Formats: sequence, C-alpha cells, structure tokens
Amino acid sequence: MSHPEALVPVPEVEPGTAGPPCAYARLRSEAPVVKAQLPNGETGWLISRYEDARAAFADPRLVRPLLSAWPPREGDDAPPPCLPTFLEMTGAHHERVRRTVLPMFGRKRLEFMGPRIRTMAEELVDAMVAGAQDGTADLVAAYADPLPLRVLCETTGLPYEDREIYLPHTLALLGASGLTMEEVLAALYALQDYAGELIARKKKDGEGEDYIQLLLAEARRPGGELTRDDVVSFVVTMLMAGYKTNIQHTSNALLALLTHPDQLRMLREAPERTATAVEELLRYVPLMNAINILVATEDFTLHGQHIRAGDAVVPVPASANRDPEAFAEPDRLDLTRTPNPHIAFGHGPHACTGGHLTRMQLATAIQVLLERLPGIELAVPAETIPWDESTPLRAPARLPVRW
Repeated sequence: MSHPEALVPVPEVEPGTAGPPCAYARLRSEAPVVKAQLPNGETGWLISRYEDARAAFADPRLVRPLLSAWPPREGDDAPPPCLPTFLEMTGAHHERVRRTVLPMFGRKRLEFMGPRIRTMAEELVDAMVAGAQDGTADLVAAYADPLPLRVLCETTGLPYEDREIYLPHTLALLGASGLTMEEVLAALYALQDYAGELIARKKKDGEGEDYIQLLLAEARRPGGELTRDDVVSFVVTMLMAGYKTNIQHTSNALLALLTHPDQLRMLREAPERTATAVEELLRYVPLMNAINILVATEDFTLHGQHIRAGDAVVPVPASANRDPEAFAEPDRLDLTRTPNPHIAFGHGPHACTGGHLTRMQLATAIQVLLERLPGIELAVPAETIPWDESTPLRAPARLPVRW
C-alpha cells in the first residue's frame, strides 16, 4: 500500500450486510487516495475520507463520463453514444436542464406528494396485514419493494402498468457488473426507446400534471430550456436513480430500525423526530458503495498522489459517511444525530435531484408502519435473514416480521 501505484481491490461488503466495507477504515487512515482495481477491470483512485469525497463531487476538474462511453473505446467497435442521463450531463447543458428540473423536486413543490405517498403506504400495510400467514409477513415483498415504484410512477407520470417493459432493462443496468459492455448498451438503448415511445403517447394525450407532461410542455414552449431528448433522459434517469436504489435503501433502513428496538421505540413515541432519523439512516445505511465514477479533466495532486487527466476518480460516500473526522462514533446508529452533513446524495452540482422525494418516501414509510403496527418486530433472528447480493448495494431479500 505504500507504493504510489500499488493496486488494491475495491473493498468488498461483508456478506449479510449492506456495508460499508470495514476495510475503508484502514484506507481512510493509511491511504486516503489509493489506486484500486475496479470491478469492471479498469483502475481508479478511491477517495475514502469525508472532506476529500465531498470536495471531489463538487470539483469542476472531475466530470462524470457517459455510462455508454466509459471505459473509453476507440476505433470501429466504439458504440454510438447514448443520450446522457442527468448524472452525466456537463457544463451549460447540465445547468439548463437542472434549472428546469430541480425546482420540481424541491420540498415545496413536492408537498402534493405527501398525502399520496401516505395513502400508498397505508394500502400496502393493510394488504400485508390481510395477507399475513400465522401473524407474520415479508416486509420486503409486501412493503419495501412495491412502494418506491408506485411513488416514482405517481410523481413522474411513468405508467405503472408498463413495468414489465422497463424494469428488466433497468435491473440489467443496475446489476451491470456481471454484464458485457454490449449488454449494458443494449439495455440503455432499450430504455431510451421505451422513453421515446412513452413521450410520443404522452404528446397524443395532451395536457397533464405529471412531471413528464410538464417537461414536455417546457420542451414545446418557444425558447424553452428543454429538448425532447432531455425529456427522454429524464425518464431514463428516474428509472436508474429512483427505483432499485430506493427499494434497497428502504429495506436496509427498516432492518436497521428493527435491529435497534430502543431507537425504534423512541421513534414510535416521538414521531416528530422522524426527519432527523431519516438523515441518520441515510448516513448509516449506504445508498451506494463504490460506484461513483468521475474522470479527471486535468492533472492534479491529492494527498501526494498524482492524478492524471483521464484517470477515474471514485469518491465513496459509504466510507465518507463513516469518517470519524466528520461524525462522532460514526459506526453507531443514532437517530437523534444533529447536525448530520452526510453525502448520501453526493454534493455540489450533481447532488441527487430526487433527494427530497427519497427523504419524504422513507419518512412516510416509517411513520405509517409504526402508526399501523406499533408492535412490529423481526419474526426471525437477524443473522438468519437471507440477502440479495446481486448488485453493489446489498439488501435483505426477505424481512419476516410480526406485530
């Protein structure tokens, strides 16, 4: 590890946990910027400390590459470029799109979703209780899995009934470490095609209040800030960023609560603390592990390591959010922790657009569950819970509960 170019593997998450990998503690103290072998065979600089990771997300010298163009491919076999998702847009294009889309995901504008999310959560809890076998049910299948997609569809105008079309492509992209570049591109093109067809249908249907219709209206407006391609990118981005990640984080957050019964009780007795608890769950449970690829546009030095233009740089929020320099007792779940400047949603101009929607969804999911089922607890020992380890963000495959 002392050799400047020595490669380390990206730390693996311990089986049966969501992470973050314990090995990051050693990297934070001994090698805060270290060249690593990434899962796809490329190399990149892992950035594990809070201050460095936060700065990297906002550093104009570091840009997100197109998923379809990284790692770079030259020559005749280079694929035609896919449209950039919102995560990959840069410069004036990104600013223009962000100016239009960001206000739609602000706290004030999203207030209309609060009652709708609550209604969806209540319906799912009612159905779970009605279908319980011997007083137990699977909280993942009945609640954590269906809620995020319904919320996403309700907010954006994505048709829930089309899920058999778009979900397989979305899931293929999110589990991309096992796919060839051709398979990744095929899934991306298929999602773009679906989004294009959906937009054509929406245009025929005319006016509507969902976000896709609002963005289409902006794209049609003379001198509007958006193009049709930007609306296609919006649909693809929402599926890639707002679906499976929320399912997995919700499952992990509920498991964290169920394995800390004292804190769960505190939350049940003081529901007004839910917003603070949600911030701690976002810090404590990784929203993602080491999958934030940035590319350096110029040479610079960080902690004595010379990063060259074209190098991949990988800030790791899961490690940064457990940095003892930034958080007291970082490995302890403390639902009353304030302040809590975590970077679960990144930082800077590419901070997650849907952060407030994710917060609202998680807060409502917890509150409804504790209101309807105040005695909820795990029905099996925590160590026997089966895990879904098919993507970088691990999550319980099932959460048997009783009440």
